[in-house]
This record gives sequence, C-alpha cells and structure tokens, in this order.
Amino acid sequence: MSRADKIREALAQSHGAHWHPTDAYSRAVWLGVGLVAAGLFLHQAELVLFGVPLVLSVLLTHKPKGTPTVSVRPVPRGAGAGVVHTVAHVDGADAEIAVVKLPGGVKAVPAHSPDLPVEVRRDAWGPGVDLRLDHLFAGPDGLHVYGPVVGVEHARTILPPVDHHPAGPLPPRPGGLVGSHRSPRPGDSTELRDIRAFQPGDRLRRIDWRVTTRTGTVHVRERHAESDAEVVLALDTRVDVSADVAEWSSPHRGATTRPDGSLDRAVRHAASMAAGYLRQGDRVALTDLSRPQLNVRSGVGRRQLMRIRTQLVVCVQAAGWASTVALRKLPHGAVVVLLSPFLDDQIAELAVQARKHGHVVLAVDTLPLPLRPDPETPWGEVAAELIAAEHRLRLRRMAEHGVRVTAGC
Repeated sequence: MSRADKIREALAQSHGAHWHPTDAYSRAVWLGVGLVAAGLFLHQAELVLFGVPLVLSVLLTHKPKGTPTVSVRPVPRGAGAGVVHTVAHVDGADAEIAVVKLPGGVKAVPAHSPDLPVEVRRDAWGPGVDLRLDHLFAGPDGLHVYGPVVGVEHARTILPPVDHHPAGPLPPRPGGLVGSHRSPRPGDSTELRDIRAFQPGDRLRRIDWRVTTRTGTVHVRERHAESDAEVVLALDTRVDVSADVAEWSSPHRGATTRPDGSLDRAVRHAASMAAGYLRQGDRVALTDLSRPQLNVRSGVGRRQLMRIRTQLVVCVQAAGWASTVALRKLPHGAVVVLLSPFLDDQIAELAVQARKHGHVVLAVDTLPLPLRPDPETPWGEVAAELIAAEHRLRLRRMAEHGVRVTAGC
C-alpha cells in the first residue's frame, strides 16, 4: 500500500468509515432490557411482551461486514463550461440503503442499485471542484451504518472561452517572411507597391505592358511582401473590479474572478484575440505585467493557444496588487495589446512609453461601465464620477500619444 493510500485510509477512518451501531440500536437494547427487567420485577407480563421483541431484534440482527464503496467516473478534462453528465457506481456490500449527497441535494437509493447518473454544472472558467460525493450506508433495519464518508474531490480546470471573431488588420512591420500582413519590403503579394523600370532579375510576368507601351521602356509592377506579426498580449492582473464601486474594497468569494469584472473581461479578450491571430499564422506571446515569471514565449499553432489559455488561468490564480509593472524584452516591431481597466497612471504611462519606443500599442479598456456608486455612502456618486473622469483622462492621454484605445465590451 502506497503512502497516499495509507493517508486516504486514515482520513476515511477518522470520518467514521466503519460499521458502527446507531442510536436506534442503543435504544432497542436499553429499552428492551429495561422493559423485560421491569416486567419481571413488577410481575407485569405486558412489559415483558413489549420488551422481548426489542431484545430479539437486536440479537437476531447481525453486524454487516464488507466495505461498501462509491466510485465516480471522473469528469472529462476536455469538458468545457455547462452541464456535464457523469456516473457514480454504488457498491453497498451488506448494506441495504445508500444515502448520497449529490450536487442537487441528498438522495437515498438502494445499496445495490445500478449506476447513478450525476449532473455537474460549471458556468465559470478556472479551477474548481466539480464533484464530491459524500455518502452513508445503512444496514438491515437501520441498526448499523457505515460512515458518513467524505468523498474524493474531482477537480477540473475549465479554460477561458474563445469567441471566434476576426483578429483585425495590423499595420506594416519589417520582420517576418510569410503571413497575412503587408510589409514595406517588396514581395509577391497582391497589393501594388510601385511601378518602376525593368532591372536584371525581374520576372517577365511582372511586366506592366500598358505602361511599357506608353513610355517605350519596359516597366514592371512591384508588390508588397506579406509577413507575420509578433503580437504580445500584456495582461494587468493587479486589480479585479466590477461595475459596483461598493464591491471594490471586498474580495470576491466562490469563483476565480468577479463575473463580468475587469479581470474576467481581460482574460476572455486575451484568449479570443490569441485564437484569432494564431489562426492567421501570427506569433503570439503572453505577458503578465506584474509577474514576469508567468510569461509565455511567442509561438504559433494550436498548442500555443492551449498554452496561453492555460497560463491565463495560472496568472489569475496568482493575481494581486503589485507596486511595479513592466514590459520586458519586447521583439522589434511587436504589436502590444495592453488589457487593463486603467485605474492608475502607472499603467497608462507604460503604454505611452511602449509607443515612444516604436511599438504599435493597442489599449483594450476592460473597466465595466457605467460605474454604479455606493448607495450607502453620502459621497458615493461624487467618487464614482471622479473615478470615471480620471479614467477618461488616461485614455485621452494615451490616444494623444498614438496609442489605439478600444473598449472591451
């Protein structure tokens, strides 16, 4: 027996995982013996007649043997959000009734019933426990029970969803050899770059016969080359806020992020944008602005998308406030997609500095708008208006420095 099995067995024993008499058994013993003794002492035959059946029921009922179990078919790892059907197999040994705690409530079933279907529902992405079947087995007449036993937790990590939409055009960049974006260099795409005089090495199929006939000298059509793009998704995980300003000071419980909050929006947009750019052959990297050890290097293909979606969950698990943010080791000519609610000047200054260094910066605003003020605070409306005004000034300043600002709906 391995060490893990020994620990699991010790935990099971500590939670009452053995056959033991119930309160009904104790009451039957004490009440039956008491009635018989009282009847003999008081010479009352009626008391003896009431007590003897209770004593016989205890003497004739044997203690069940065997180890009843509840085994669960694990939830598929590739299952996404929604309803997932799984199966629990109940092996009751000498038991008659099994009481199982299902996600929808407690259910009593025969101990030797066929497989029990279980519906598991998860609407949010991220890590979590999908199923844990706590159970209890009862023997004949309910005089002995096995348990209660705390079931084994079956956890599943749901990756952020991907909304399939076009990734959008990107500006020309000098790097790359193949792809779907126009490059300043001459090449073999369909977009016309220039018409110039024929030079040694030019292909005959590029000759522009209309210009050649009009000028009397041979001219050729020069076209742009197509290249791939280097996209860096920069995620701001320092804050996670919702539209209710009153909830900003309290942590959210029960989910990975606040539903439809700034971090939830940022992760969903990052996953969708990564899927769109990777689909058209671009190279995509992921950067956590406050925790560079969680970064994902640039890559292409479906494996890169799975790697980015998985790392997004890891970044959210390690999310928290950090005093500094930084963009490190950006490739030359990279397109930086900055996803943040832009609630402080430091993140806006980071976007401006990246633009001044020659990078194309796209700022995706993930702040849920409009903000709802705190109704229990007299200055709640003023605070919400002040936050919104400062937020608009940051976006305007970034736009004035060449940062392309868009709202993450």
